[in-house]
Amino acid sequence: MEPVTVILTCCLGIFGGAAGIQQVFRVQPDNVMVVQGSAQELVCEVEHASGTVQWVKDGLLLGPDRRIPGFPRYSMTGDPQKGEYNLRIERCELSDDAQYYCQVGRSEVSMAIMTYAAILTILIPPETPAFKEYAAGSSVTWVYETEYPVTCSVLNAKPAAALTITKSGVEVSSSSSNEPGSADKLENTETTAMVIPQSTDNGKLLVCSALNPALLTPLTVSFTMNVLFPPDVPTINGYEGLSTKSEETLKLTCTSHSGNPLATLQWLKNDELVYNRWETDHNKRLSRSFLTVNVKPEHNQAVISCEAVNHVTPVVLRASITLNVLFLPTKVTILGSSSSPENKSLSFSCFTASSNPPVYIRWWLGAVELENTVVTITDSDHGGKMTMSNITAVVQREHNGMSLTCEAFNEALLYTKTNSVQLSVNYPPQKIWIEAPPLDTRFRAGTRVKIICFCTGGHPAPRLTWLKDKRTVSDGKTVSTGKIVSREVIIETVPSDNQATYRCNATNDGGKNMLTAVTKLHVQFPPVDVKIVNPPKDYKRGSTITLECRTGSSNPESTISWIKDGAILKGRDLGTRNAEYGGKSTSKSVTLTVSSADNGKRVSCEAYSKVLSETVNTFYKLNVLFPPEFTDEQPKVVQAVEHGAALIPVYIRANPVEVNYTWSLQGQVLNREGAHRHHLKGAGSLEMWNVSRADSGMYSVTCENKEGENSTAVQLDVHYSPSIRSLVDPTEVDLGERAELVCVADANPVSDAMFQWRWLGDEERDLSALERQVDGLTGRLIINDAKRTDAGRYECMVDNGVPPSVKADARLIVRFKPEIDKGVHLSKVAVPGDGKSSTGLECKAEGIPNVAFSWAKNGITLDFSNPRYSVKTSHELWIHRSTLIIANVSAVHDYAIFTCTATNALGVDSFSIHLVSTSRPDPPTDLKILSFTHNSVTLGWKEGFDGGVEQQFRVRYRMSGADSYMYVDVFPPRSTVFTIVGLRGSTVYNFSVNAVNKLGDSDYADGGAVLTVTTQEDTDLKLPGPTQPPPSVPEADDFQWTPYLFAAIGAGGVLLILLNAGLVFCLVRRFGRRTKEGNAVKKDERTPKGTLNEYGDGELINTQAKKTLLIDSGSETGSSAYQDSGSDSGLYYYPTRDYQPSLSPHYETVERADPEFQSWAEGGYEDWYGMSDHHEYEEVGGEYPTSQKTNWQPGPTDRDRAGQSWDTYQGPGGRVYDEPDLPLSATFETPYAGQGHLV
Repeated sequence: MEPVTVILTCCLGIFGGAAGIQQVFRVQPDNVMVVQGSAQELVCEVEHASGTVQWVKDGLLLGPDRRIPGFPRYSMTGDPQKGEYNLRIERCELSDDAQYYCQVGRSEVSMAIMTYAAILTILIPPETPAFKEYAAGSSVTWVYETEYPVTCSVLNAKPAAALTITKSGVEVSSSSSNEPGSADKLENTETTAMVIPQSTDNGKLLVCSALNPALLTPLTVSFTMNVLFPPDVPTINGYEGLSTKSEETLKLTCTSHSGNPLATLQWLKNDELVYNRWETDHNKRLSRSFLTVNVKPEHNQAVISCEAVNHVTPVVLRASITLNVLFLPTKVTILGSSSSPENKSLSFSCFTASSNPPVYIRWWLGAVELENTVVTITDSDHGGKMTMSNITAVVQREHNGMSLTCEAFNEALLYTKTNSVQLSVNYPPQKIWIEAPPLDTRFRAGTRVKIICFCTGGHPAPRLTWLKDKRTVSDGKTVSTGKIVSREVIIETVPSDNQATYRCNATNDGGKNMLTAVTKLHVQFPPVDVKIVNPPKDYKRGSTITLECRTGSSNPESTISWIKDGAILKGRDLGTRNAEYGGKSTSKSVTLTVSSADNGKRVSCEAYSKVLSETVNTFYKLNVLFPPEFTDEQPKVVQAVEHGAALIPVYIRANPVEVNYTWSLQGQVLNREGAHRHHLKGAGSLEMWNVSRADSGMYSVTCENKEGENSTAVQLDVHYSPSIRSLVDPTEVDLGERAELVCVADANPVSDAMFQWRWLGDEERDLSALERQVDGLTGRLIINDAKRTDAGRYECMVDNGVPPSVKADARLIVRFKPEIDKGVHLSKVAVPGDGKSSTGLECKAEGIPNVAFSWAKNGITLDFSNPRYSVKTSHELWIHRSTLIIANVSAVHDYAIFTCTATNALGVDSFSIHLVSTSRPDPPTDLKILSFTHNSVTLGWKEGFDGGVEQQFRVRYRMSGADSYMYVDVFPPRSTVFTIVGLRGSTVYNFSVNAVNKLGDSDYADGGAVLTVTTQEDTDLKLPGPTQPPPSVPEADDFQWTPYLFAAIGAGGVLLILLNAGLVFCLVRRFGRRTKEGNAVKKDERTPKGTLNEYGDGELINTQAKKTLLIDSGSETGSSAYQDSGSDSGLYYYPTRDYQPSLSPHYETVERADPEFQSWAEGGYEDWYGMSDHHEYEEVGGEYPTSQKTNWQPGPTDRDRAGQSWDTYQGPGGRVYDEPDLPLSATFETPYAGQGHLV
């Protein structure tokens, strides 16, 4: 059956193909909705497609190209061989909303066909809804139970969005409408709702939500409702009883709940505001106010109210209480006079202050209660009662001093309060006397004398009054002791007290009789005053005048003396006369001839009391008229500073002092009216403003008064700040010649020290050694044998002490012939001669004046018409550069010697540069020892040509006699100074250095020269102590042979035999080791050349030294450490930042063969040596065993590296030395950027 089916199918296929098969749609596209921005694919699959397939969009043919040009987001996907012509639209947009057809064109064997229309609907989400009246996210204030319109709209949705408004989570009914959007097919929606807020809506959201099929969740916009509503009626707490007592503290609390805003509270007393502070608690939604009342009687029947109100309260909300205050009278008052003569009647009235409830009154005289009182009670303040009582009594002498008491009491309240008055019964005094010095006592004026008056009896106490003659003495105080009253007066005696009568009178209100006592004093006193009577008024120098001196009253009489300039003058006595206070007055005259020098001097009159040894004096000031006279203080020279003010003083004396001053210069009057710069100041001094050096000269002044005139002259010397008139800039001098910088100044005053010179270069320079010359206003700085380093700017500063000082600078130019910067490392330039590379040969020269350059190749001047050669020249001060640029360097034409020639007026210099191919570097030169200590050596050298490739340096060293070298890569790599540390003290070391680049190693410096140095002695070593002096050798005759001596000799012989045997054994061992070393060298020679180390200088490497630790952590801050091990752990680098101990480099030792030789661990090293079959320079990724000395981290293992690429093994942790030594990135954590080598 199966064969027949196959044959039939084949036949039908043959005949059908001949007739053609009609193309049909296997799958047609469906209508689909898609959200804007999404991708959509319309499916179209054609069976037996033979015509052209393309899509139609709203009648527009998109073309058969599957990329659909012109529609970058459109493409046809699927396999055409399978009839798949799906239309894929990326990032759908509104413009894609259309009808789509899949169309297959007509072919030779089939008719054209087209699918049904597939409608692609693009869903557009609306924009964020918005409120018309309010801002989104804001807080909107509304009043409760008031209707507000709210409109919400949303734009540009497809289809139109549905809007919903919710208040506090509850939907509010609203009306919506639609209108066209900003583009075709888009619609806007708006809805309006009327919202009536309630107090429960306060703080909640009013939300507008927008939703259409393009959204999974609605878009919302909202605002917060701030609903204003009134608070609750307030309540008052803290007064629960029916009454309160005065002086108690009443704490009242007023509370008002709810409300927005929370209530404003205030307290009132009898409708008057007393307190308006309150607090709010938003968590509990209440307002609270505290009122503290210190209860007083006036609070009785007071109404205390608390009012609450906010913005929307229609009426004020109030709560009130009425206070009932219990209070007692604050005082008890007695009215009436308590003083009366004996046997008279006194009347008193007693009343209380207001109280609630009222009190009662009773009277007491001493301890006896008085009867027959009248009591009345009346209304009083603050709603209380006042109680009053009256009483009348006859007083006797024995009642004097007794208390009359009024007592107010209330037995129900256990209250009592009293007030008392003390009775005063008046009667007259009985006796008076005075205590004073005897009448014949004499007192010196100014002596303090005490007199006391005493009196007894009488009430009130007698009043004592002192009188001097008929005048009352107010001094003194009255003292009462029992029934005796006294008044003491202390008199500081004066002349008027002499023979004066002092009287004491005693009186009181008890009667009209007055008691009296008297006493007198005798006082001695000097003259009360001294006067010069009828002095002369006007007199001139040379006149004769007479003065008379008269004293006031004195007891006893005094004598008079005239004194002038400390000398007593001879006078004439005019006698004495009686004076006041019982004293005498004395007179005396003197005659004088006066001069101008006496003007203003004093002539004194002194009155002397011999008894009292006191002097009283006065003076007369002489007023002598004379013309002006210049004093010794008058200066001859006055100095001033330019641009300032000058004051030429005048020092004269004259009488009268009204003097006219006339100043002149060269006959011209200066202080004339209208003068602007010249003014008189003070006592005739001449003041000049804005003084200039032209004002210097001799000034004359004439002084004149009513008595005559006088003249003198004063020299004015005007000082002015310096200025520099000339300073040659620049100053030029040839190299080696004498340079002279000349600074010419103008100044006054002039001094040799006013010229100062300073170097203005970048570095500080001391010019004190240079020669300086000063000739008046000219200063010179002289430089003998001028050097290039002397060139630069020099500053001349002139300072004569008158500010400001002045500065100027000038450049010293030292002319010299061209000097080209030369060096071994500059004599070659390497560049590939491949005809593609370019290079520049730089020639740098210094010289003054400017330098001109020329270039030659192999001695022939270059022809710059060749476009491959060009020159760039620059000049900067004395530095000149010429760069020869060679394009497309050719090894045939350009590998040559190029000569740069620099020329100026003073000479010529040239330098040759060899252009070569890149190569290994040239060896360094000038290797030398810079310094050394007991454990370090510092080397320095000059770098050679780097071969056109970046180079670095390596130091090789060993101890004298050592079998192998140690190598240290210099860090930083280009440094030409390096310190090797960790050396032994007092040890000979050999050092050499070479250069390395990626093309090879150079020879060692200076033709392979080796520097030898012996380190200093290690001062840290302990020196052996002093040796004991050798024992004295006994004389031969004293020496005795003892058995012990024979035993010692025998032991010494045995020891010598053992030492010889040990020596033979050591020689045999050493011979065996040398044999092994020879084998090792031969094995190294058999190693292929490519696997040898890279030093390539022909030296033999000790292959037995498989364990060399090269560490130089102390040489430079950036040094690293690395170690080679012959074990199967291979090689691993340890960056020094992870390596803490500071170990010194160790020289190599021979491989241990002696079983008695101490182990590496015993010698202070880790035993990492193993029995590996690997090549001694091959790196293996095994792990190091855990260190006993450090915390170095292990490297990656072979298992860790499994599956890694070959490049991985070229990194810091897996470098293979059998590969070419390529430069590694400096970022690798390997010593010296991964450029180290092992031995």
